[in-house]
Amino acid sequence: MDDGAPPHILYIDDDPGIARLVQRHLERSGFRVTLAGSGQEGLALAGCHAFDAIGLDHFMPGQDGLEVLEGLRGLAMQPPVIFVTGAEEPRIAVTALKNGAADYVVKDVHGTFIELLGASVTQEIGRARLQRERDAAEREVRESRDRLAALAAQQAVLLREVNHRVANSLQLITSLIEMQARRVTDPAARLMLRQAAERVEAVTMVHRRLYTGDNVEFVEMDDYLAGLVDELERATQPAEGGARRIELSADAIRVETDKAVPVGLMVNELVTNALKYAYPKDAPGPVRVGLWEEAGVVRLVVEDDGIGYPQGDARPLGSGLGSMIVSSMAQSLRAVVELDRAHSGTRFVVTFTK
Repeated sequence: MDDGAPPHILYIDDDPGIARLVQRHLERSGFRVTLAGSGQEGLALAGCHAFDAIGLDHFMPGQDGLEVLEGLRGLAMQPPVIFVTGAEEPRIAVTALKNGAADYVVKDVHGTFIELLGASVTQEIGRARLQRERDAAEREVRESRDRLAALAAQQAVLLREVNHRVANSLQLITSLIEMQARRVTDPAARLMLRQAAERVEAVTMVHRRLYTGDNVEFVEMDDYLAGLVDELERATQPAEGGARRIELSADAIRVETDKAVPVGLMVNELVTNALKYAYPKDAPGPVRVGLWEEAGVVRLVVEDDGIGYPQGDARPLGSGLGSMIVSSMAQSLRAVVELDRAHSGTRFVVTFTK
């Protein structure tokens, strides 16, 4: 028993002499023993008291051992039952095992079965204790899993609510900037405000793409960039329509969210800049975005076949606000940004580790 008291055994046998021998032997072995002289008495005691094991003789008047075993199966907490039967009836022992007995011993006229009964009681009590401990551990695991699932569901709801509010706040900021731009009369100030609104909208776009999925820890960059490119395409498509101008080739790379955000913002700036300045307005051309991984190193390429980067400018990114954003995002990624001057148009290569 778990409280330090000696294990309590019920022994059911209609032979009082054998029952007392069993009682003395088991008590010398450290058990507390209660005797029942019939099946009816045994069932009554088992229904009122908690026993750690039950020894059950088969041949008894009124109710034999198999009938008593059937009654014991109705207990809410049935202890292990060691069935005691005669050597001439092996089929009865087999039937008892099939009906729920934990073990059996064969009664002999010399009483040596009592030693086997004591060993079996010890073994089955230990096995029952291990089973209880295993059941308790499994129950605790299930309860912990259920608590974690409930907590994860609650956090998912909170995260969706936070993301919804962030998206609304970003949209509100965009609207306020655009409202102010409409009131400003200075063309240069109006242009700066509209460019600021575009960049806030770019952040909103990145946020929407990142946080509408189920996994907020990692981002599948091929799907993410595909969605980002689609939105850039729609946002920059001329009113009269035309052929698709942004081409994407991206490997299926999983990147931490904290790194995916800067990548998305850099793609937004570099692609938007290429769409605005790479080609004459009457002869638009393609802008290509590529992403791949080699030995843990990720390379992002944004290129076009346009007029090329100003040859006299030694700075790879220039000094405009968009260039400052790209430089800042590259710094947060610990990335290297290079301008491939051998390319006929403009080709930026961003290299960083996952």
